[in-house]
Amino acid sequence: MPELPDIEVYLHCLRSRIVGRELVSFKFLNPFVLRTVLPRATEFVGLKVLAVSRLGKRVCLEFEGEQYIVIHLMISGRFRWIAGEAMGMGKIGHAVFVFETGSLILTEASTKKRASIHLVSGRDGLVEHTPEGTDPLVCSSKEFEVAMRCENRTLKRALTNQHRINGIGNAYSDEILFEARLSPLRLTTSLSDQELARLFVATQETLSVWRDKLVTEFTTKFPGAGDVTAFRPDFAVHGRFGLACPACGSKIQRIQYAENETNYCAKCQNEGRLLADRSLSRLLKDDWPKTLEELEN
Repeated sequence: MPELPDIEVYLHCLRSRIVGRELVSFKFLNPFVLRTVLPRATEFVGLKVLAVSRLGKRVCLEFEGEQYIVIHLMISGRFRWIAGEAMGMGKIGHAVFVFETGSLILTEASTKKRASIHLVSGRDGLVEHTPEGTDPLVCSSKEFEVAMRCENRTLKRALTNQHRINGIGNAYSDEILFEARLSPLRLTTSLSDQELARLFVATQETLSVWRDKLVTEFTTKFPGAGDVTAFRPDFAVHGRFGLACPACGSKIQRIQYAENETNYCAKCQNEGRLLADRSLSRLLKDDWPKTLEELEN
């Protein structure tokens, strides 16, 4: 799922291409992607884009007359930009927005069609699309503390709960927790004030660094489908199971659950202790290694 840095890159690329430009035409290739009845899509044709903004993980296109298009990419949704008019992208194409400068295409390469488009009239209509969670890039340390300590959850779950902190998903939560040198399974209420302050700094720095790095990479080109990914070669831990930790050299570990996994460094984040994997630790029971040394032996 595209996370906050990925969405920020899309915003950066779209602003230079469509802000101040009229929407020439608007075509739905998959009728199920549109989740609203009113206003009608035809009402947007001929209107200029005034701004492009982020609502959590959603992309919001603001048009003249307080008309808005809110797009949620979900897990597999991606944007593609083509200079000129585009017909679509086969079975993965959902919608085409044609501007004077080119065509913005919403695609979703998945059998589970979860991406959505909402057409909204009036600023008040945006309320239901605005996540209640705190924006981690602009919040204060106090707002972050309130969001993290309002429930007793694991740090991994708290960081990825969009109702508490919006924009962070599986990949960047791993990177943030590594930067903060905290175990993903630590409970929020167990953190000291110093540890919470360290987590706050790590959250803002990690997201800012990656946003700036990706924006620099795509200053002149629009990201392709494969460019918006949860697996980057210069990540510290996410997607690097079995590879060397960039800080201490020990092998990156992981916990697998459902369709996701958590990657971490046992030495840097958990004093050398391995975290219990739900499936493997239950299977191995007493044979499950508790430390890196036992695992290596």
